[in-house]
Amino acid sequence: MIQNDIKRLEGLRELLLKNKVWPLKYMFKFIVPNCNDNVNKVVAMLPKSGELHFNNSKDLRYVSVTCVAMMDSADSIIDITRQATSISGVMSL
Repeated sequence: MIQNDIKRLEGLRELLLKNKVWPLKYMFKFIVPNCNDNVNKVVAMLPKSGELHFNNSKDLRYVSVTCVAMMDSADSIIDITRQATSISGVMSL
């Protein structure tokens, strides 16, 4: 993970801790290259109780994966985001 990603995740963690009461409903959103089973890899990392939505790009090269789930802590959100973005080409929004 590159330094900018680490700083971005640390900033997200600080905002979550500062502005939220736990547990809370959180929306994960990832843009995933539609190759190498990447979509399934990302989905496997998301909370099983979450509500999933998918949206393909016009050329089907990317899939937007959205998951809304109740989360217990900022660290659990950061862990999932870190795991998902470790997959080549995956972007977190």
